[in-house]
Amino acid sequence: MNRLVVISNRVAVPKARGAAGAQGGLAGALNSALKKNGGIWFGWSGGECAEFTGDISVRQADGVTTATIDLESQDVEEYYNGYANSTLWPLFHYRIDLAEYHREFGMGYERVNERFAQSVIPLIQPDDIVWVHDYHLIPLGERLRDRGLKNKMGFFLHIPWPPTRLFVSLPFHERLVRTMLHYDLVGFQTTEWLESFLHYCSKELGADVDEATGQISLDGRVTIAKAYPIGIDYDHMMAQCDTDIAREAEQRIITSTRHRTAMIGVDRLDYSKGLPERIDAIGRFFDNYPERVQDLVYIQIAPPSREDIGSYQQIRQLLEQKTGQINGARSEVDLVPIRYVNKGHTLAELAGFYRASKIGLVTPLRDGMNLVAKEYVAAQDPEDPGVLILSRFAGAAQQLQDALLVNPYSGDDVAHAIRVALEMPKEERKARWDKLIQTVREDNVLDWTENFVSDLEAIGEEASLRS
Repeated sequence: MNRLVVISNRVAVPKARGAAGAQGGLAGALNSALKKNGGIWFGWSGGECAEFTGDISVRQADGVTTATIDLESQDVEEYYNGYANSTLWPLFHYRIDLAEYHREFGMGYERVNERFAQSVIPLIQPDDIVWVHDYHLIPLGERLRDRGLKNKMGFFLHIPWPPTRLFVSLPFHERLVRTMLHYDLVGFQTTEWLESFLHYCSKELGADVDEATGQISLDGRVTIAKAYPIGIDYDHMMAQCDTDIAREAEQRIITSTRHRTAMIGVDRLDYSKGLPERIDAIGRFFDNYPERVQDLVYIQIAPPSREDIGSYQQIRQLLEQKTGQINGARSEVDLVPIRYVNKGHTLAELAGFYRASKIGLVTPLRDGMNLVAKEYVAAQDPEDPGVLILSRFAGAAQQLQDALLVNPYSGDDVAHAIRVALEMPKEERKARWDKLIQTVREDNVLDWTENFVSDLEAIGEEASLRS
């Protein structure tokens, strides 16, 4: 069995054996794969240094080795806040109006990817399998190949891939995609993103593309591109649901809502999540059905993120303003229609909140997958499940067809779905949930990890040869 080397922007350090709250989700799945195969998880520590030295901090915990480096403050500003999150993130989420194209951002992105390659390559053994993650490190495969690496190497993109007509607005877009073709296997969350990538390779690069197999041939290199829908760690989620913390959280919602129906949204504070549009839709619902103010309370949990970036500060201000306007118009001394919580909660707490909420509202404008939708489904009471309202523009919508699928840009569409959910008979709720939970249970993150690594291992040796 070959060792696995995972490379990502940040590293999730596993908790010590026996620590409370074992790790779940993507971090848990990758840690499980590393324990199974052996290997290293490499990335940025999150710390800053006055001058980049390439010094690596190696730690071992619970059978997993992690290796991290510090970056200079200029690196963080240009690579992370700049190119990754002010250029690629908005563009890949179809927000070309928010994308910032600055030469220094691109230079910082290239520089940090080179520093990653320089630092990690001494750690990679000849038979290791290398798995690079996400938009921060797209060019890393080319940098490693330039340093002579012949190993099998895969890349997985956790966010959408935009249509060609949007992607070509990126300066040096052809150069960026060519770097991706130095990987042996490139994974996307849905067939939609995969098809967009194959279309670009064919139309813009003139590559030989076999859409049936995902094989891309260009300049003597062969890359396979496939869709791998990511899931949650189902067993871990179920364990969290069965904790005192979850039961206490559930009771907090039930007691505080006083027989009103709780509807919940849990989203990182990000413009891709469609939060202002969602609040507008809830306002539209209350305008259309004013008597329902007595029946429904909406709980929005929105932990802050990337607070150093201006567009994220603006989204928080706008969300607080819109929430305040609706509450000001609709509240009574003992009733508030919207509860806005600007902090994070543990997965066990969220499990309890989900279970107590008879409607889950997940309406991103564009999302690579959205695992909150799957967590909500997993946390429901099988005998009295809630209703999932899901944006058709979330990657999860391709799998969760029995949710109420909505257009998040249409306030009327979302408002109508809320009414349907409130009035849905138990028999229909159970029938929909039975199909949803089967998908959530079977398409879990552990299988996703194993499928990707197995496909990468199976790629023929000839695909790994580089000129």
